[in-house]
Amino acid sequence: MITTKKNTKLVANPISTVIALVLIGASVGAYCAGYINGLVGVLLVIVSLFISGSIHIADQWEKAIVLRMGKYTGLRGPGIFFTIPIIDTVDNYIDQRVRVTEFKAEQTLTKDTVPVNVDAVVYWTVWDVEKAALEVQDYEMAIAYIAQTGLRDVIGKHELAELLQERDKVTDLLQRILDEHTNPWGITCQNVGIKDIVIPQLLADAMSKEAQAERERRARVILGTAETEIAEKFAEASLQYINNPVALHLRGMNMLFEGLKEKGSMVIVPSSALDSMNLGAMGGLISLAKSNESQPVQQAEQAQETKKKAKPGKKA
Repeated sequence: MITTKKNTKLVANPISTVIALVLIGASVGAYCAGYINGLVGVLLVIVSLFISGSIHIADQWEKAIVLRMGKYTGLRGPGIFFTIPIIDTVDNYIDQRVRVTEFKAEQTLTKDTVPVNVDAVVYWTVWDVEKAALEVQDYEMAIAYIAQTGLRDVIGKHELAELLQERDKVTDLLQRILDEHTNPWGITCQNVGIKDIVIPQLLADAMSKEAQAERERRARVILGTAETEIAEKFAEASLQYINNPVALHLRGMNMLFEGLKEKGSMVIVPSSALDSMNLGAMGGLISLAKSNESQPVQQAEQAQETKKKAKPGKKA
């Protein structure tokens, strides 16, 4: 439950306290010195309390509401001001700084019947102290309840997806609702923010699976688009090779060379390509070149083994 209280200052301010102590001290001193009798001394003490009680101080950000015999007479402050003892009373000190109020809506159904918990804050300030003092009894509590009610209404008018994706629109709508109610009280809501939106765990898991499926679908679409673009490029390349067999032959030789230059690689080539581009002969030549490159290495290894076997015989 939201509870507030008036900002009244029950403790005397330092100036009134010092003045009361000085006057009372002077009265007691005069009585002790024999200048005044006891009745006069008591009267002086009472007058000292009245004088000190008429002195008030409001902080820089405050305005004091002064009532005379229960009727509103005006605002006082900031700074020091004076009132008539007993007749005038300071009913409240109203803070004009920007203040924040937290509010929330629990288990509130959205437009698509999803229960959600929403935590929000509203930043507000009093721009007309007189209206805030006279038009509403407890403006802090009123703002808190209006904000909570407005949040529930806004949640009921929007679907869950809108609450999650369009928070700015939701907060703007809620701010307009609050301004409509608080402006007659001399209060303006400067900003409304949503802190958190909590949805049921089962629904969160389902939304996560849906998002994952959507990402997979997009990946497949991108892959299919890439395959289509590759097919189009191959079709354009085939138009370049269809009337130029020499270029096609050179391309085939380059592809075969790239495939066979790595050790231990195997390239499978269609027989029609071997016949049309004479790739069989070229593959044989490449293999022969590789075997010729490996023969000197094998001969050197055999010579080293022969030398190793011959050395033990010489020692004998």
